[in-house]
Amino acid sequence: MCLKARIGNKKQGIGRIMNQGQNEISPVRVRFAPSPTGHLHIGGLRTAIFNWLFARHYNGLFLIRLEDTDRERSKQEYVDSILEALEWVNITADEPIIKQSDCFSEYSRLTQQLLNTGKAYRCFCLQEEIEARQKEKGLDPLFVGYDGFCRGRQVTATDLEKPNVIRFKIPYDIDEVIFDDLVRGSISFSREQLDDFIIARSDGTPTYNFAVVVDDAAMSISHVIRGEDHISNTPKQILLYQAFGSAIPEFAHVPLILGPSGQRLSKREAPTGVLEYRHNGYLPDALVNYLVRLGWSHGDQEIFTRQELISYFTLDHVGKKSAIFDQEKLDWINGVYMRNTDNQVLLDTILVSIKSDFLDQLKKWGKEKILILIDLYKQRTKTLRELVDELLRFYKIPHQYDQDAIKKWIIPESIKYLKFLIERLECQDDFSVEGFSSVIHAVCNELSIKLVKLAQPIRIALTGSSASPGIFELLSVIGKEESIARLKTFVAFLEKSAVN
Repeated sequence: MCLKARIGNKKQGIGRIMNQGQNEISPVRVRFAPSPTGHLHIGGLRTAIFNWLFARHYNGLFLIRLEDTDRERSKQEYVDSILEALEWVNITADEPIIKQSDCFSEYSRLTQQLLNTGKAYRCFCLQEEIEARQKEKGLDPLFVGYDGFCRGRQVTATDLEKPNVIRFKIPYDIDEVIFDDLVRGSISFSREQLDDFIIARSDGTPTYNFAVVVDDAAMSISHVIRGEDHISNTPKQILLYQAFGSAIPEFAHVPLILGPSGQRLSKREAPTGVLEYRHNGYLPDALVNYLVRLGWSHGDQEIFTRQELISYFTLDHVGKKSAIFDQEKLDWINGVYMRNTDNQVLLDTILVSIKSDFLDQLKKWGKEKILILIDLYKQRTKTLRELVDELLRFYKIPHQYDQDAIKKWIIPESIKYLKFLIERLECQDDFSVEGFSSVIHAVCNELSIKLVKLAQPIRIALTGSSASPGIFELLSVIGKEESIARLKTFVAFLEKSAVN
């Protein structure tokens, strides 16, 4: 889908916030504009979230535009992946999605309009020619823009047979371009920092800065909220808006997400693809909560409902400094969300996103017991992936045991204590949490030992380690027969180890 650009009509004004304190606004329209040349990056998702929250806070509209003008690198699989990632975190467009590839005729029409009005010109310079001229002047071509060589050239019919690009004419009568960034305050670029930039390539396709202005005007975008790496594009875009006589949106440039190294977040430091986080067992609302807090704050509050984020979010509290990605913080937030999420919802999420055959692999337990175990293990795990791994591990009777746990908790008398407990359990009829608690406490009293002397060996016998949910709950879930089997297996292991 492509919208006709509302360019040249200043009355087609763009909405502005009139009074943020009272939420009295004219229409706010924001957009998220990913390029489908790869999967959605975690930084891109945060930009989408900021735009979505801004729109919701001011009762505006959130739009999506696919910037797919790169014909070679743009792929449908990436379009599908990006939209799937956004849908996963419950962010969808309020109007039909725009695709730049549907708008080439509109870009061509408006490029010709700039040519006809003398605000753009055809350039026939080869890159090596531009660099050669810069070197003749003693300038470094890497740091100096185009020199305007073709700016006054009279184009002939013969010229048009040659490859050429179209450049925008930076007006000579400006000293600087200044704009008030809603995050960073006043930002200015001098005339010397700007060159006659390309707006259409030799194959006729538009460049980023040109297409963005055309599309944002056509979509009546009121606020452009994007990463700080786009600051240098802003003066060029402002000049294009002015050339078309179109209203200029507000700009807000948010800080980038950096890795622990202080460089842009890379796969070496943390997963960067959004759907990787779903695969790794993160809940969508937890990821949204974490990413919003990565660069925005509301006092000392860390955990927010989606409605709270909508209520509180404004650009006033977006920081200027780059945010450092903190995996431990994300894990902590995800753990909080897991503990506050219904067990059935967690199970459904596991089946959809983590392991579709999860119930089949735990068949002997049944769904009711699995839900109980999810409730127990979600208290001590940080991701659904970790929870799944723990339950699959616990499903099998352990035959290997944590040697550090054995050194710490197993004493020569432990075998005697466990055998005594097994005898009592074989006569036990109450297999509830209370029943197991009662018999184990009774055994400790009979043996005149503290609970820990028996509880930790039991824990190791049941799970293979000294860290687990409560032993009474675990015993109750797996029942008498399997509990005794695990205890006997561990006793046999200890006896064999003692002989060896």
